[in-house]
Amino acid sequence: MSDSQLKIEKWDTVRDGALTEENMKKKLHSQGYNFIMYEFGPGTNFPDHTHSVSKKDSILSGRFQFGMYGQSVVLEPGDMIQVPKNTVHNAKVVGSQPVIFFDATK
Repeated sequence: MSDSQLKIEKWDTVRDGALTEENMKKKLHSQGYNFIMYEFGPGTNFPDHTHSVSKKDSILSGRFQFGMYGQSVVLEPGDMIQVPKNTVHNAKVVGSQPVIFFDATK
């Protein structure tokens, strides 16, 4: 996979257990991440922006439309996506449920 492809990691219940807040925290810790949990209501929109550090967005609940590299995907619960530093991306909450996710960095 090239550096300009979306890299989505799917939750694996066999390896990671049930998708719960506690298990998501354990998985991120085991991968060496520090994280903050956020909740965003329906309609929340994040226009094009960048971050000065690489990070991983990990969806606990809700649906999050994510765009990067001219591609767009709807992230579902359990999905994790790598966001390289200084890479333009955008996101928005889709549907009627809030999105709860972990913003993880190393």
